[in-house]
Order: sequence, then structure tokens, then C-alpha cells
Amino acid sequence: MSVRRIWASLSTLALAAVTALGVVGPASAAESAADPTAAGGYVALGDSYSSGVGAGDYLSDSGDCRRSTNAYPYLWAAANSPASFDFVACSGATTASVAGSQLSALNASTSLVSVTAGGNDIEFADVMQDCLLSSEAVCLDSVDAAISRMNNSLPGNLDSLYGSIRERAPQARVVVLGYPRFYQLSGNCIAGLTESERAAINNASDVLNDVLAKRAADAGFAFSNVVDEFTGHELCSGDAWLHSVTVPVYHSYHPKAAGQSGGYLPAFHSAV
Repeated sequence: MSVRRIWASLSTLALAAVTALGVVGPASAAESAADPTAAGGYVALGDSYSSGVGAGDYLSDSGDCRRSTNAYPYLWAAANSPASFDFVACSGATTASVAGSQLSALNASTSLVSVTAGGNDIEFADVMQDCLLSSEAVCLDSVDAAISRMNNSLPGNLDSLYGSIRERAPQARVVVLGYPRFYQLSGNCIAGLTESERAAINNASDVLNDVLAKRAADAGFAFSNVVDEFTGHELCSGDAWLHSVTVPVYHSYHPKAAGQSGGYLPAFHSAV
């Protein structure tokens, strides 16, 4: 189901040829060692926010994982030509399923890894369903239950996943990406959720990002928050980079192609 070794890096071959001729000096060698794309491959792990659900143009062999050519990993690899590219992120993935079915793409020569995981562990889709279909009180209770999962079970789940990533790719630079806030408060939405519900969901996103940042730091990984990139492009902003409730329903509350290219891609690039 994964896209294996999509790009062979012409620059890597050229570097090898020049090195064989004895042209590369110490400075160039140091630059190569500092470049996470030069020493090995790039592996994109994670859930639907990394696979690109909502961005369209899905790879034909990705099935229900819905890996998009508009997703930030695919866009970054196309622009930077890593030595190899393994795009294994999958819609619906949890920390456990990333660990169980995606980490085989990693090896000792992997030099760069990206990952989004955690949203499905705290049952985000169920929270949004409660908020859309039930009362404000039920919505707020559901958000509070998700925050409890973030603070109690999620940290251990992340520690386990991050430890497994480091074990399989000991030399890789690993970038953990967060999740956007969903709503611009006091925005132009005149129907749907109440302002209290929107504020509670935004707060839950902040709590989730705080947990991800802390666990990433403890693992020695980089964390890149996407909140700044999405500011001004939340739901109710008038220029949303996120789908609201839409058809197909699995696109709902996922970044559009503009959210991948304008939000996630620069956030990832800044951390590589």
C-alpha cells in the first residue's frame, strides 16, 4: 500500500561521482552531513493529516489510506528529491497502528521522518460528532473527556511510538507536526456550533499540541506547530484552509490542498 522509493536523487548520484573524483573538500562534506536529505531517505508516517485526506488527488495504490499528491510529505519530497521517499501515512491511524504497520519503512539509513499522530487516540472524530449532533452540554463534556485522554493515556502512547521510531531510525531527524485550531472565534459563521463549543474545541487543540510538543522534546525530536500558519484560515475566517462538514464526509475537518501547501508544508520545512 506504500509508495516505495518514488524519487531517486540525481543530486546524491552527482555528489557521489564528484566525491570519487576527489573534488569535494571538507566544507562540502560538512554541508552534506548537515543535510537530512543527503545521507538517506525520508519517511512520512502518521494519520490523515499527513496522508492528505481532504486535499484530493489520492494515489491509486493508497486505498482507504488516501495518500494525496497534495499532502505536505509528497510536496516536500517533490521539491527536495531525497535519496528515497516512503509515504506510509494512513487515514485513521493511531499511535498504535503507526507503530504496528508503518515503522517497517524505517531503517538505519533513514535520515528524515515526519509524523502526525494523536488525534485519533483521543477520539477526535467522536468529539466532533457529539458537538454537531448533540447539545452544547454534551459537546463540552465530550471535549473534556478528550482532554482527559490527552493528559492521561496519550503521553504514554506517544512515548512508546517515539521510542520505536528512534530505535528503528537512530540517526534520523524526526519532526512531529501538530494540529491546527479549527475555528476563528467571533468569525463569520452564523450557524452550526455555538461560540462556547468552538472555543472549547480550539482549547482542546492547544492542549493536544502542548502534549505533543512536550513528548517530542523529551524524545529529542523537533516539534512544529501549525497554528500560526493556519491563523486567518480557520473555519469561520472567510478563507478557510479546512473543510467544515462536507461530502465526502471523511474530508470534514481536514485540511484542503491549500492547508497542506500553505500550512503544513512551510511548518515542516521550517523544522527540517
